[in-house]
Amino acid sequence: MINNVVLAGRLTKDAELRYTGSGRAVATFTLAVNRQFTNAQGQREADFINVVAWGKTAETISQYTRKGSLIGVTGRIQTRNYENQQGQRVYVTEVVADNFTFLESRGSNEQRGFDNGNNFGGMQQQNAPQANYTNQTPPVQTAASNQQPNFARDDMFGGDSPIDIPDDDLPF
Repeated sequence: MINNVVLAGRLTKDAELRYTGSGRAVATFTLAVNRQFTNAQGQREADFINVVAWGKTAETISQYTRKGSLIGVTGRIQTRNYENQQGQRVYVTEVVADNFTFLESRGSNEQRGFDNGNNFGGMQQQNAPQANYTNQTPPVQTAASNQQPNFARDDMFGGDSPIDIPDDDLPF
């Protein structure tokens, strides 16, 4: 069976970090994910998806994201139910996040005004993680990778002379 979810969206509010009785971290948050199509008025609608993260992932999301942060989440759908204080059965469907990725720089988020002027709780920019949490390593920038490619090299067919190929040899 396959139960795999990939989401990209913005946090609707700061993640709520709590700890279980045994001391395990759990964070809950909601992602606003835009739909691929527009409604009759030409506007994009969004789905608001409840997400839960556990352990170190929960602590990291809580520490380095804020309302409006654009993140990618991979995980699985989980359903559960419980009985509330009124004795009614409540059913919950949520995404359990296994990994997440920052999809924009903190500067982009701050320019949008999502941090409400508090600079992500007073953290300094150099303290924020610069990697994603999907066990992938980001590309390394080197001086050589910043150079422009050289398109002025010699023509691979030896100049401006036309190539003589019989029509029978062409695949089309």
